Parts: sequence; C-alpha cells; structure tokens
Amino acid sequence: MTVTPTTWKPGTLEASLRAKRDAGQKLLLPYVTGGYPINDWPRLIEGFASVGADAIEIGIPFSDPVMDGPTIQEASSLALGEGSNPAAVLAEVAKTDPGIPLIAMTYYNICFHMGHERFASSLKEAGISAAILPDLPLEEVEEWAAVADEHEIETVLLAAPTAPDERLPRIVSRSRGFVYGVGLVGITGERAELASSALEMARRLKDTTDLPVVIGIGVSSPEQAAEVAEVADGVVVASAIIRKMLEGGTPEDAISFVGELRAALDGV
Repeated sequence: MTVTPTTWKPGTLEASLRAKRDAGQKLLLPYVTGGYPINDWPRLIEGFASVGADAIEIGIPFSDPVMDGPTIQEASSLALGEGSNPAAVLAEVAKTDPGIPLIAMTYYNICFHMGHERFASSLKEAGISAAILPDLPLEEVEEWAAVADEHEIETVLLAAPTAPDERLPRIVSRSRGFVYGVGLVGITGERAELASSALEMARRLKDTTDLPVVIGIGVSSPEQAAEVAEVADGVVVASAIIRKMLEGGTPEDAISFVGELRAALDGV
C-alpha cells in the first residue's frame, strides 16, 4: 500500500525535491552545523548549493544531542563554546541566498523553550522551509506540526529500521517535504560499509509512500551514497562532511567533498 497525504499541498521543499526526483535526479542533502566553523560556516550553505546540493540541513546546536554521534557533537560543542545560539544561527542563515530549500535540524527542547509559534515564525523569517526534530515522536508531534503547517514549515519525520510495517504508513502520512529513513540503529557517524538496513529501509519506505525517500545516518562516502541511491531517492550526509573540517580541512575541502557526492549520485 502506498500512502500519499491528501490534505497537504506540497511546500517549497517537497515541491522542489519531487520535481528533481521526477526528472530522474538523485537527491543530495548535505549537513552544516550552525556556528561551525566559527567564522566561515555560512559560506558552506552557498558553497554546497553551488556544487549541486538539492537542499541543505542546518543543525542548530544543542547541549544534549541524543541522536548525534561524536563528530557532530564535537562541532556543536565548539559552536556553543563560541556563543552560538538559535537566534544567532537563524540570523546568519537569513543573510544567505543559496537558491535551494533549507532545513533546520535540532531538538524539541529548543522548539518548546521558544514556543511553537515563535520557533515556526523564526524559521520562516530566516528563509527555512522545513524542520527535523528527531526526538519528538510521532505520537506527540501534532501540536507542533499543526503550527508548523500554518507557517508553511514542513515537518520531516524519521522512520527507524526498527519501526514495524504497520507504523510506516502513519509516519509517512504526517511527514512533509520528504521522509527521512534512518539507515541504521544508533547515532550519527561514519561507517566503513553501508549497513544493509539502509537499503532495506529505503525499500520499505518506497513501497509505502510517494513522498521523496531520503536515507541518512551511516552514509559516509560517494560510493555509499551511490549505493543507497540505487534504491532511495537520495541521501543525507553529515558526519563525513564535518569531520573533514574537524581534522584540519577548510570549508573549501568540505565543499569539494559535497561535489564528489554529487558526481557519484549523478552516476546512478
């Protein structure tokens, strides 16, 4: 059974990703940590767009990132240590003009602390099209998601490999923009090999929904991105990008790597 939302008009993110997918393009969604590198991070947004990103996930640093592995945690800690906060991140995002949709990724405590209305309107004012709140479960998402819908902020939901088949239709029917298939059980981070669960997750979601299906967590190289995109519509890549800068690379190195990911996906 394929589930398609019936009461939702596709927003900026979903319309863009659908159009590219339907034209035969595989989707690339790289990740930026808001506030890292300290002085250079906003140019990653336009840089990633220039080498073929289809949308960009922007992490708003949080002190207790339950989903993030050590690489993203380190970048977030460095950003927080330099005074990064949601308002500062969104103010910098608002100055960019990448020409592709932007997605905020953070934790529900930030949304709750700001209040749903203020958080949604702040994202909208910054030019952000969607939000991922990975610690907000499906059973508790509606209060936030209803406000987000009103502000035209697309709430992207995650589907874990452990989700039973009967749960997936409920997830995809409330997800907006795309559905984020979690590639493996565990926290974010690089893996030497693509987990078989990533391909299985992609297959299960493609059998369930017409929404764009994007797989993240554990996608670490151009080769792995191409492998998962044989089944999925696209990939999120995060830790592998951030690690290049944590290990002494420049923003240009990260931008070049995203270009390599784009080239690999174009070969699928």
